[in-house]
Amino acid sequence: MSQTLEAGATARARAHSNIALVKYWGKNDAVLNTPAVGSISITLDALYTDTRVTFRAGLATDELWLNGCRHDATKASRVLDLVRYSRGATLCAIVESTNNFPTGAGLASSASGFAALAVAATGAAGLTPTARELSILARHGSGSAARSIFGGFAEMHAGSAADGLDSYAEQLLPGADWPLAILVAITAHGAKPINSTVGMGATAVSSPFYLAWLATAPTDLADMRAAIAAFDFVRVGELAEYNCLKLHALMLTTRPALIYWNAATVAVMHAVRDLRASGIAAYFTIDAGPQVKVLCLPTDASRVHAALSTVGGVLEVRQSALGPDAYRLD
Repeated sequence: MSQTLEAGATARARAHSNIALVKYWGKNDAVLNTPAVGSISITLDALYTDTRVTFRAGLATDELWLNGCRHDATKASRVLDLVRYSRGATLCAIVESTNNFPTGAGLASSASGFAALAVAATGAAGLTPTARELSILARHGSGSAARSIFGGFAEMHAGSAADGLDSYAEQLLPGADWPLAILVAITAHGAKPINSTVGMGATAVSSPFYLAWLATAPTDLADMRAAIAAFDFVRVGELAEYNCLKLHALMLTTRPALIYWNAATVAVMHAVRDLRASGIAAYFTIDAGPQVKVLCLPTDASRVHAALSTVGGVLEVRQSALGPDAYRLD
């Protein structure tokens, strides 16, 4: 494009958090931020990030303001640098983001945050990227952000190319094609003590199960893909729980052990199993944090919500449906 990026150019975007049914843990290339394994996720309409990007003259560095507080902008600058390169520009930017859910607490705020950043930054720069290009751009900030570009069910391809261009997400199924309910049991509002990137690095070098995790990922992905295509909710739930617990086995065998759960996390897991014993199809999944996400059919959502709300240590329960693609707000 011949038009230069002008000072004051701005855009706002919204992207939704996602939870992985088949988890991503481990990096193939830390510089390109490509994952060691693929993943499959669902995007949540109830949890989202709103981000404004404004390119300004006179800034020495990019600025990141999250929920009203200034944060380190290193990862945001990785995304912005790629946008600037596309436009042959050098202007720094102010990034203003707000989350409507706890930040850094195991609810994929980095996924929604960097997906929203990718959409807002390209919008402010006057670019018109494809969905795949947005997914690749968001991945440079957070691996899971590549999936939050898409609503409904999405699959992230780990890729193997030296340039990382085959490491991107794509939609498997729009949310409207298979409405499901997700109950998020929040058991802590604070940020987790060890972030995912640090945890992944420790696991790769110390867990005796890491090679098995890499070797079995293709089977888990194929099984989940088939279950989604067949609209087999029970199979989806069973696979999600299995993959979740396999991930946490990796974490527990990392040195030092990564124990993201608290007492309420475990209590919710038992409550979900009790629900199933009573005839309600409900299945849990947990990422790197103490929060528990429970999948169920919409007809069972009120009963699952009531059961989770009575578990000791659960601070709140949020109900969500499957969310949309990331989009511009202006």
